[in-house]
Amino acid sequence: MEETDRSAPKQVIVMRRDLGMRRGKEIAQGAHASMIWLAQRIRQPGYAFTEAERSWLDGAFTKVCVRVESEELLAVVEKAQEAGVLVQLCVDPGRTEFHGVPTPTCCAVGPDWPERIDPITGQLKLF
Repeated sequence: MEETDRSAPKQVIVMRRDLGMRRGKEIAQGAHASMIWLAQRIRQPGYAFTEAERSWLDGAFTKVCVRVESEELLAVVEKAQEAGVLVQLCVDPGRTEFHGVPTPTCCAVGPDWPERIDPITGQLKLF
């Protein structure tokens, strides 16, 4: 197994574990969060990917999954926004779980360089 380049861009998925989601639901929500940023970018005419985004797209799509145990998720989103790091919040509409109540389930931080993401998510426990 080859060693991961620690300077390569990555995306960090932050998942709420307090919601009691089924495993498949968690996986789907993480995938949604990961793809939201790309869907938004390709809909913007003339959008130019940043160097980190291009490198991530051309590379291994490195993702790290971490967890929070509450709506602390929203603090992670705010921290990323304050640092100028791309973050996408995934809010489930509640059709299959959460009794019809839209619920923030996870977010994707990045893709970006580790030195920009790690101060935001580096203290969180792996999923």
